[in-house]
Amino acid sequence: MKSLLKFITCGSVDDGKSTLIGHMLYDAKLLFADQEKALELDSKVGSRGGEIDYSLLLDGLMAEREQGITIDVAYRYFTTDNRSFIVADTPGHEEYTRNMAVGASFADLAVILVDATKGVITQTKRHARICSLMGIKHLVLAVNKMDLIDFDEKRFAEIKKDFLQLTHGFNIESVQVIPVSATEGDNITTNSENTLWYDGMPLLPYLEGVDVQKDNKLDDFIMPVQRVSRPNHTFRGFQGQVEAGNISVGDEIITLPSQEKAKVQSLLVTDKEVDSAIDGQPVTIQLDREVDVSRGNVLTTSKQMQSADMFTATILWMDDTKLVPGRNYLVKVGTKTLPGTVMSIKHKIDINTGKQIPADQIFKNELVECDISLSENMVFDTFENNEALGGLILIDRVSNMTSACGVIEHSLRRSTNVVWQETDITRDIRAQQKGQKPLTLWFTGLSGSGKSTLANEVEKRLVSTGHHTMLLDGDNVRHGLNKNLGFKEGDRVENIRRIAEVSKLMNDAGIITLTSFISPYESDRHSAREVIGDSYIEIYVSTPLEECEKRDVKGLYKKARNGEIPNFTGISSPYEKPVNPEIEIDTSQYSLEEATDYVVKQIMKYLD
Repeated sequence: MKSLLKFITCGSVDDGKSTLIGHMLYDAKLLFADQEKALELDSKVGSRGGEIDYSLLLDGLMAEREQGITIDVAYRYFTTDNRSFIVADTPGHEEYTRNMAVGASFADLAVILVDATKGVITQTKRHARICSLMGIKHLVLAVNKMDLIDFDEKRFAEIKKDFLQLTHGFNIESVQVIPVSATEGDNITTNSENTLWYDGMPLLPYLEGVDVQKDNKLDDFIMPVQRVSRPNHTFRGFQGQVEAGNISVGDEIITLPSQEKAKVQSLLVTDKEVDSAIDGQPVTIQLDREVDVSRGNVLTTSKQMQSADMFTATILWMDDTKLVPGRNYLVKVGTKTLPGTVMSIKHKIDINTGKQIPADQIFKNELVECDISLSENMVFDTFENNEALGGLILIDRVSNMTSACGVIEHSLRRSTNVVWQETDITRDIRAQQKGQKPLTLWFTGLSGSGKSTLANEVEKRLVSTGHHTMLLDGDNVRHGLNKNLGFKEGDRVENIRRIAEVSKLMNDAGIITLTSFISPYESDRHSAREVIGDSYIEIYVSTPLEECEKRDVKGLYKKARNGEIPNFTGISSPYEKPVNPEIEIDTSQYSLEEATDYVVKQIMKYLD
């Protein structure tokens, strides 16, 4: 059976990635007759004056052909006498770096192209670092467009030196540098007479022979559970892919994180019963006794696997929205997905030098090392040991888009040293003592909307009817608990996170908590809802901006309009309106007493 090489092509815009692969397929006679004919016909109306445009084989989207760039990842399977290949032709434009990262995540080898007339540029460096981050151990630098510099050996040597300096210190096993011309075909399938000074192999023969076999660092069996199969009451099987080691009938395994032990009663690969299964195979495992296992748990024979709720990770930020500490995301590792928070940004990584640079916010396509906290313990490993349980993605909880991808570096010691202490007096006991249902009434709206005034009146009504309350006002809290926070986005995020945690503690004490904060970001209010749980009641004070400016009791809008107050919500900083608040009130339409009557009436539905 032929070995399989999965590789990507990457580099900057117009470096010739699609042309290179297209020419390789054409010269190696790996196209069907109809594909070859269609290519020749399409090229007559292409951008090369009737000559064959090899990039058309991979640039399939109409937008790609119109712009002359690759936008999406184009996968192509082909086979030669010596090897089978899957190639991912990835975009070069910085705007589509996330697509390039997706391609890199599946590959064993990367072919990085540079334009010989430009040399190693910023995008080359970014792609090389992303490849290294994604665990690619083998790099090929294809110095393209050598025909445009008359196959200058000296210029080639300079580019090679620059690239080797860049990759020095990367965790890679091999680097090969090849001079090529994607349009003319030099050094793609055969050695070119134009580069007699180059004594290495052409690109395709090199790809056919390069050894990318990975050494398994773990001999122990590891399988993240993808699904629990219960076709009937007599069978309960755990399904997943073997990510390391092998497993046989009769072996004893450990379930994580529950730490239960059981023996393998039967194994199925597809629908066939087998005695053993090896790394890479999909398998269904039936155990000899009932264990507490669900999707996201891990079956293993290893005693070295980590389970923690905090770790340090290096990530590529792919979201248009900047990353600031305190933001809440879904964190996916292996088959497990949990709510998590980026607690702190340790530093970002300079694309050009690899140096660590202090940062308090991260923008699209930047590499960053950060600390992440999870809602509960998760089983994971370092990426170096196990890619399946060492890689992660961050998912935006509102849009469900992938915001980042990266690798786990190590767990944080405090995640295992700090343990939640259960108390005998529970939330329910405290609530019964006070004779009420604890809630957090989260008032949100623009400055001047009437949040604080309304929250104050609502609290007075609740106290008059015998309820136990606590009002957390935005300005008051900033005099104490949040005194060290400013009004930049990161500070606003942390401000709301702290208030959510305090509100939860207040609810645990059996108290009805009222909060009055602008809380302008939907994602932060969503995070607060996650922290507080079912007790969270969102009250949107939807007074229009024009009315808020008319009131302007503190003169803040006037100062903001004059540029004296930066990052002022509604003027120089956005307010994201709640999508589905439990209660909504426009205070410009009611007197204070009427507004209070309405809100209290709505609250009572949740207190009953």
